[in-house]
Amino acid sequence: MFKIGFFLLLFIPTISFGQQNLLPISSYYKDQLLAPRANSYGNQSSFYPRSEGEYDLKEIIRDSSKQYYEFTERLFKKHLFEIKGDGYCMYISPVVNFALGKDFLDTVDRRLFNNTRGFLVEGDILNKFSFSTTLYENQNRFTQYESDYYRSAGERYPSNDSSYYVDNAMIPGAARTKPFKVDGFDYAYAIGNLVYSPSKHLRLMAGNNTNFVGEGYRSLFLSDNSVPSIYARADIHFAQRFDYTILRSKQFNLLRRPIYSTVEAYYEPKLFSSHFLSFRASEKINISLFEGSYWNVGDSISSKKVNATYYIPLPFLGGALVDNSQEVNVLSGVQMTYIPAPFLRFYGQLALSNWNSKTIGSQIGIRYYNPFGLKEGMIQLEYNNVPKKLYVSDNSRLHYSASNLPSAHPKGNGFQEIIMRFNFTKNRWFVDSKSILYQLNDYQANNLIASNPNLAYQSGSIFHQQTEFGYRFNKKVNLEIFVQSLYRSTSVSGERNTNAVYFGLRTGLINHYNDF
Repeated sequence: MFKIGFFLLLFIPTISFGQQNLLPISSYYKDQLLAPRANSYGNQSSFYPRSEGEYDLKEIIRDSSKQYYEFTERLFKKHLFEIKGDGYCMYISPVVNFALGKDFLDTVDRRLFNNTRGFLVEGDILNKFSFSTTLYENQNRFTQYESDYYRSAGERYPSNDSSYYVDNAMIPGAARTKPFKVDGFDYAYAIGNLVYSPSKHLRLMAGNNTNFVGEGYRSLFLSDNSVPSIYARADIHFAQRFDYTILRSKQFNLLRRPIYSTVEAYYEPKLFSSHFLSFRASEKINISLFEGSYWNVGDSISSKKVNATYYIPLPFLGGALVDNSQEVNVLSGVQMTYIPAPFLRFYGQLALSNWNSKTIGSQIGIRYYNPFGLKEGMIQLEYNNVPKKLYVSDNSRLHYSASNLPSAHPKGNGFQEIIMRFNFTKNRWFVDSKSILYQLNDYQANNLIASNPNLAYQSGSIFHQQTEFGYRFNKKVNLEIFVQSLYRSTSVSGERNTNAVYFGLRTGLINHYNDF
């Protein structure tokens, strides 16, 4: 199945605005999706990305201004190319992230930059089938704290003494890198989806993408922090009040196998399964159950077949039928949403590792839209508490991670976090700010990487402040110019402080987290 999906991705190469296609997963689109002007979305399933076939966000946020020139019509309201015919349509747009910056605390006086070029292609066929692909080619030089983190998560190569050494780096939400110039990174990746909806009760998806579960800025269940992976997914709507999502994905630990006959050694694979059952108790209350499991399919030397339970599309069977921590690592949880008014949403998550009551993570948050009479504004407050062993497995190869990056919260284990976000838009001008405070308790950096068994515990605090001012040209592809300030202060030993400024032009379709 995964090989078929991979070749389909290559030839029908995620970002989508088609009848059945998947909405972009970036925070900008999610904020709009949950806004009161979009309250017909209500409290449906929060397993993202969602399909535009069930909710047409494009029509809610569309630019209704009158334009008198074809150039401005395309700049503000359309894709670069739009091809339509009887029973089909296709859209093509460039994607970019050009930015220059400087860290004033960097004693080496490095110039920071992003140089991302790519394209987006999406389309619909006969209202039942949609396809999309986005390709990115990147060269970047990041701040020192970001570079340290990305290099620490790099791929592992076996040494002669059975240990591993680190090479290259991993960029969250993107891909493995290779060196660029002195201390930059060069990498490319593609994300894509095929979506088929035979009825209003069933939607089938396959491709190469990330997923996110929850209404928070963070997710304790599953997030888009890790890199895109080959997946198959089914969204089922039944009995009016129930939504059920089934996800299967092939992922990797970036540990190179020591014995190989190919040009390059394979990574160690593992399989991921997820089930998410969402129940609308009323127009204001939604209660959901989550299960996410990593399954053993081998180690550094040998491969094996996955346990047959992996293929059963029913929740909570992984831990119940396979009571073996060497074969499966199960994260279970409950999520609740309460909407007392269209402009106010309370949400929360509880996550439990392998039914161990000593490892419970918690999230509680609120989204307040249109504060102080600001029509297109939002304030979000969120608290996350993750104990030191929530995502850790007895079998280190089954830690709750993919491609050496955490699969849920970017920080991993052992911390408390407070987040405050504010954004506001008027006449295309916008401001977007987030303040994040971490308190680390029994924290171990990179402790979800399989080759890091004995790491020292750390404690301390991290404060992250990021503010952007800009002008959004096109809501369809989130094309915007921006000026950004990035401030980071920490008391954690070995961590770096940052005080940077950027300006640039970008197409903001996906998230790239650097607030760790």
